[in-house]
Amino acid sequence: MSDPIIAAARRSVADSIEVLRAAVTGADGAALNRRPAGEETNSIAVLATHALMSTRMHLHLALGQAAPPRNRAAEFAATAEAGPLLEMIDSIGAECLELLDNAAAADWGAVRSFTRADGTTTEMTAAWALIHGIDHLRGHADEASLTRHLVTATG
Repeated sequence: MSDPIIAAARRSVADSIEVLRAAVTGADGAALNRRPAGEETNSIAVLATHALMSTRMHLHLALGQAAPPRNRAAEFAATAEAGPLLEMIDSIGAECLELLDNAAAADWGAVRSFTRADGTTTEMTAAWALIHGIDHLRGHADEASLTRHLVTATG
């Protein structure tokens, strides 16, 4: 990994994975699945699942690989206990880090596209896919951390 952009992305992804792990570790299923401000908000389980699935897809696109299968609607319905959720974080997190570890130099201006579940096609540059993937992951990791504080404080 000689590309400093990929090295920086790897560090950011690894840091965000640790934030997600901390939000999940030691929490019971009720805390992980609680939607603290009603059904329109997201639980820690939803945030972790959605963030990692989205990041995995965006990293694949950024690095010129086919996007893996994804069910975005199911991500927002996810429920989990701590053990299986940590296993998913570790598994998908390791896959994301491995993608970055094995990445060749990228053409950051190359256009990437993917087809959404509704059949529409979205285009973006490789740079946008990379930046969005890591930014989106960190945003949701921080939300999961805040949600953990909220559900712990309010029971």
